[in-house]
Amino acid sequence: MTDAVTLDDIRKAEAQLSGVVVETPTVHSRTLSAIAGCDIVLKLENLQYTGSFKDRGALIKLLSLTAEERKAGVIAVSAGNHAQGVAYHAERLGIPATIVMPEGTPFVKVRHTEAFGARVVQRGEGFAEAAAFAAELRAKEGLTLVHPYDDPHIIAGQGTIALEMIDADPALDTLVVPIGGGGLIAGIAVAAKAFRPSIEVIGVETELYPSMYQAIRGLPPTSGGQTIAEGIAVKKPGELPKAIVAKLVADILLVGESAIEQAVQLLIEIEKTVAEGAGAAPLAAVLAHRERFAGKRVGLVVTGGNIDSRLLASVLLRGLIRDGRIVRLRVETRDVPGALGQVARLIGEKGGNIVEIYHQRLFYDVPVKLAEIDVVLETRDPTHVDDIIGALRGAGFPTRLLGNTARASD
Repeated sequence: MTDAVTLDDIRKAEAQLSGVVVETPTVHSRTLSAIAGCDIVLKLENLQYTGSFKDRGALIKLLSLTAEERKAGVIAVSAGNHAQGVAYHAERLGIPATIVMPEGTPFVKVRHTEAFGARVVQRGEGFAEAAAFAAELRAKEGLTLVHPYDDPHIIAGQGTIALEMIDADPALDTLVVPIGGGGLIAGIAVAAKAFRPSIEVIGVETELYPSMYQAIRGLPPTSGGQTIAEGIAVKKPGELPKAIVAKLVADILLVGESAIEQAVQLLIEIEKTVAEGAGAAPLAAVLAHRERFAGKRVGLVVTGGNIDSRLLASVLLRGLIRDGRIVRLRVETRDVPGALGQVARLIGEKGGNIVEIYHQRLFYDVPVKLAEIDVVLETRDPTHVDDIIGALRGAGFPTRLLGNTARASD
């Protein structure tokens, strides 16, 4: 089974993609390298036209169809990047496309897929129910399934990423790749190991969805839960990718949700590039396992940038709170005229910017002649926060730090 995809297949796919799919930048990050303790090189697949690497495999699969299959049309099951990749290239090639999505799929993803000319059908609460309906529809209408990962054409298309990375940066000695169903890492592993046997390919999964990690170790499946990396939230990996991963991938690392959030934040703040959770997972893995990559030149595949705007805003704000750049203080004052103004003046003199302020007399368990003020502040860093707290306490206002930060309130 591991011979189902070869370097020749991936070379052929590379030629087919040339001039049609974006050859995305492979860039070295000096700042991320300094943070991680290794040379970090980013493959920015989030710059594909549909925002993810899925463009590659989808096109190669569609180009493999016979004239009869093209005329009848294709069907895919996806609530995200695969849907858009299939819909976009099917429209370009004049192939009717049906995309089955779970009923809870965000409207923006439905709209984007429909904008590429696909027929979108929403069925079922989750992927399994949507896939079951798609199988019925496929049989009824004579459609060809474009599987998101368990298909040699899909794997060959995704493998072209490795060829581009090694060609752009021959010094790479490690590639770190997210794993959902496994099509991406399977293609990359085949290409990279055939082209340069010494290179190490490492996979990344979320702690909530360790499906490939468990499958190749014979462990019982435990995948489930809400993850920011929904692009790799796959409960069962593909059989063909699993065989390739077991043979060619050196290791699979698991990362937690907060680590992925921080990676999303770092990519946007340092590299000015938007990555969805799955696309940021490789950076999260390197930062969580610094000793594993120390001194190496590490290529990270930023697989996509299709993150919901509200989710991204939340991630960035949570990051500011985690870094001590937005904090919430509770200040105790006497309930007299001018006290609130004095607190605000002290904060301003110390360079803090008040974002929100709540002055409560009735609902806190404090003496009747006192009041408590909750202040949300923008600050430079934790040292600046300590400076502001010290100034308030020094002026006779007992103050403590509130909120879900990594710092202990004293």
